[in-house]
This record gives sequence, structure tokens and C-alpha cells, in this order.
Amino acid sequence: MIKPITLGNKTFPVNLIQGPLAGVSSAPFRRLTWYYSRPAFSCTEMISCKTILHHSQAALERFIKKDPEEGPVCFQLSSNNPSELAEATKRVTDYGADLIDLNCGCPVKKIRSKGAGSSLLANPAKLYQLICAMKQNTSVPVSIKIRVDGESDEKYNQEIVKVVSEAGTDFLIVHGRHWTEQYETPCRYDEIQFFVEALSIPVIGNGDIACVDSLKKMFATGCAGVMIARAGVGQPWLIRKLITEMQQEKFSLPSHQDIGSMFITHIEKLAILLGSEKIAIVEGRKLAKYYGRCLKNKIEFCSAVNKCENLAELKMLTLEFYFHGNHDN
Repeated sequence: MIKPITLGNKTFPVNLIQGPLAGVSSAPFRRLTWYYSRPAFSCTEMISCKTILHHSQAALERFIKKDPEEGPVCFQLSSNNPSELAEATKRVTDYGADLIDLNCGCPVKKIRSKGAGSSLLANPAKLYQLICAMKQNTSVPVSIKIRVDGESDEKYNQEIVKVVSEAGTDFLIVHGRHWTEQYETPCRYDEIQFFVEALSIPVIGNGDIACVDSLKKMFATGCAGVMIARAGVGQPWLIRKLITEMQQEKFSLPSHQDIGSMFITHIEKLAILLGSEKIAIVEGRKLAKYYGRCLKNKIEFCSAVNKCENLAELKMLTLEFYFHGNHDN
């Protein structure tokens, strides 16, 4: 099931992808994922087209900066305005986007209230215009990332199939939940399979992938590829582990010391990207619980990180927790 995948005019050697994560998927995260996993590609955080068009280059760095040591990147955009999306598509193509995706699944109220994100699923005419705006202004593969009907009264799956086909979308990414459903709701594999069977373009399945069993369950839908999202945070090796185990080979987990070093590297690179050690430390507080999975007293570790004021302190306490036997075997 691990095999090359062709999306539009590009072919990638594997069909596992690191998905977009708000507040996480900037270049330092993607660089680590590429180094340890070599996915087909990784995604940026969702970027508002208004941000791209109206913010300074310095303010944009967090979203558009690519690391020279990372692999292919899919820029995920958010918009409900075809002309703005057209111009933003041109710009991110110039910034080095290898693929471009339109977010049509975000459930956040402030995004939906602007007519973007998951609200686009109920507006097929506008969605058609938006996809065309992207296709007409870039040479790289174009996709949309959606949510499914679920048990809601919104029955748009069939309409989305029609719009995606008529607008010439290169591939479709399907998160198997309705936008009102939380992560406690199981992924709806049957609805992902519906899109696989209804479309002639590749469908990427997304939702609840964290281990080989969940990956096999997703591939059973017939999807051409799989997107891993939340499970990859603090585990930049996860996609390589899944690829290796799917090929029935043994994967050696990184040492606890290596994981500690990854955490330090992530925060150091964030400090450079953001131009602020202080903001990078704040980001590090959110990431500590993910990198701290292997620690016996991860709560203590997270608490210590929360009190950190600078990189020197962060390095010191990380070395203390990760290099002095304070971990599970």
C-alpha cells in the first residue's frame, strides 16, 4: 500500500503526507519531519489570502518561509474571494509552493463567518470559482481539503464531487468527519470511500492515523494516499515508522536523548524564524507535552518548560529530563 503517488503533474515516491496544523506546521516542524520521515510532502499552516496580500514580508515569514533542508511543501490557503485567491496563488507559487490546497474544512467560527473554511461546502458555486481561480494562476497541483456530511442535515458530498470534477481539481483531501464533529467522533471511512469511488482523481484520506492498524483501515477505503496530522507533532519520525512497518520491517525508535535534541532544535529554529526567543519559548510550552510523551514525569517537564524564560534555560532543563534517565523504556 506504500507506493508512489502522482498528483497533477508531480509524482512523489511515497503516498504518506504530513498535514497542516494551526500553530505548528511552520518550517522548523516540517524540516524535522522531512529529516526523519521523508513524506511525500508536508503542509504549511492555513494562511489567509488577506495576510498574503496585505501583510509585510516580515509578518509573513512564519507562514511562507521554506527551509532549504526541507522537502516539498503544500501551501494551504484560506479565502472566499476568487480574485484575492488568484493573486495569492500566484504569490505562493513564486514563494516556492510545490502544491497548493484550499482549506474547505476549518470549523472555527471566525473562519466560517468570513465565508471561508467549511462554510464553502454549502456554497458549490463559490467553491467552483475559487478552484478555477487557483487552477488558472499556477502550474503546480491544486487540491481542496474538505470535511464530510456525517450525520448532519448538510448533504453536500455529491455536490462536492461534481464541483471538484468540473473545476479540474488535481486531487482531493478528505477528513472523515463533519465540521461540527469533535475528534471523539470516529472517522467516517465509508464517506471517504464514497469520494474514492465517485472521483477519477486521487483522494487522500485523513483522520485518526497514528499507527499501522489505523493506516491499514484508511487504505482499505481505496484512497490513493493518506495524510497524517496531529499524531506527527513531537514525533517527526512517525511517517517513516509507518512506512517501515507497512513494509513489514522493524523500525528502531529514536533514543530519548535524540528526542530531547529534536525538541531543542525545533525551538531554536522557531526563534530564528520568528526573530524572537521569547515567542519561540511560548510556542515551546505548547509543544512540550508532545515531545514529552516518553518521559516518566512529563507533567513535571511541561511545568518546568512553562516557567522557562529563555533558550538557555530550556536547553538546560531538557538535557536534565532527557539525558539523565528520566524516561519510560
